Amino acid sequence: MNFTKLVVSVFYKDLSDGLKLFVDCLQFTIAHQDLHASQPYCVLGKDGITIMLFQDEQLAKEHNPELRLVTNNIEEVYATVSAARPDLLHPNLNKITLRPWGAKEFAIADMQLGIRFQQW
Repeated sequence: MNFTKLVVSVFYKDLSDGLKLFVDCLQFTIAHQDLHASQPYCVLGKDGITIMLFQDEQLAKEHNPELRLVTNNIEEVYATVSAARPDLLHPNLNKITLRPWGAKEFAIADMQLGIRFQQW
């Protein structure tokens, strides 16, 4: 059995909230969008990562995922994210912190999703 990619689906009450996080803050690009479908969605990509954002109020209420994005340069990611959207920094992990398990981490969150950035 061979897998080549994991694609995450995230549900938002308002799709524009997800676009603010992923496109405006994290610099993902929109590979495809259908804003007029019965369930509007966008396919986003960056560095070989694909994320699907869906607008669905009911599913957004049921799903509150946390993602981890691993990087080789957490200082660069932190500088970019904290400059673009300091309001998204998670209050419990708003600075790069060396964790007891040996990883450097910081986190952001919007109303739907938490993202932990990690460098081993």
